[in-house]
Amino acid sequence: MDNVRLPLGQWIEAFVDFLGDVLGWLFDGIATVLGVVYDGLDWVLVSPPFWAVILVFAALAFWVKGWKLALGTGLGLFFIVLVDQWEAAMDSLALVLVAAVIATAISIPLGIWAARNDHVSRVVRPVLDFLQTIPAFVYLIPAIVFFGVGAVPGMIATILFALAPGVRLTELGIRGVDKEVVEAGHAFGATPGRILRQIQLPLALPSIMAGVNQIIMLSLSMVVIAGMVGAGGLGGEIVKALGRINIGLAFEAGISVVVIAMILDRVTSAFADPERARARRVASGRTTRDKQDAAGSVSRIPVH
Repeated sequence: MDNVRLPLGQWIEAFVDFLGDVLGWLFDGIATVLGVVYDGLDWVLVSPPFWAVILVFAALAFWVKGWKLALGTGLGLFFIVLVDQWEAAMDSLALVLVAAVIATAISIPLGIWAARNDHVSRVVRPVLDFLQTIPAFVYLIPAIVFFGVGAVPGMIATILFALAPGVRLTELGIRGVDKEVVEAGHAFGATPGRILRQIQLPLALPSIMAGVNQIIMLSLSMVVIAGMVGAGGLGGEIVKALGRINIGLAFEAGISVVVIAMILDRVTSAFADPERARARRVASGRTTRDKQDAAGSVSRIPVH
């Protein structure tokens, strides 16, 4: 048994080399597109005066939640300015936003598909287990091989790392919609697509938004790893502090990550607040009044 060894590592290396040779043009195209999008968003965040960007984020926070969140957002971002981490924070925010948007655009349709097809769910589930449990650093090696160093491999690793909760919570939300409400939609002749748009998605919105929230939080947790592959930002500052054993710099950059995480968490959570209580009542079946209201709204759906 001492001489018996499965050459898995050699197979993986050969497969990665094969992909690099055959699909190198595709990886170059992806790297170019992501690089342009990241550079554009980063320019939008870094070029204006810091106070203008703070006002925009505070206005967004006020719109989704109110003056308390707006005040907290403004103070948190101004704190980042005071510790001289503004530009690095905006670099990281641009990376997180691009990666989170792409991960969300993939995870929500995939979660809906898995919720409506048991075969897809059985195939997707082990893939998600793999993505969630494999160490995040393992993503970096093939990402660097395919995309080089910089922000792009950091975004690719972030997308893969953050994808799973969005798919899982979207599927959970769709499957958690009261079956009686869905059956009422079928009884009134609504098409599956109309039932999805007008019944399942609105009732599953809290769960879907929780998935988006988790995508953003996991994306922020990859900031340090992105810094290790040359993406810069707060991750680059933390890596620099680690190399110099600079406790002060590490603490300032780390607190800046926490501030951005709290702001994004509160803003994304606020989008689901108005529907959360009603969705819980419908999903748990505690009352029949919401079911009747939903059935009544289905009866008014025009059928073509």
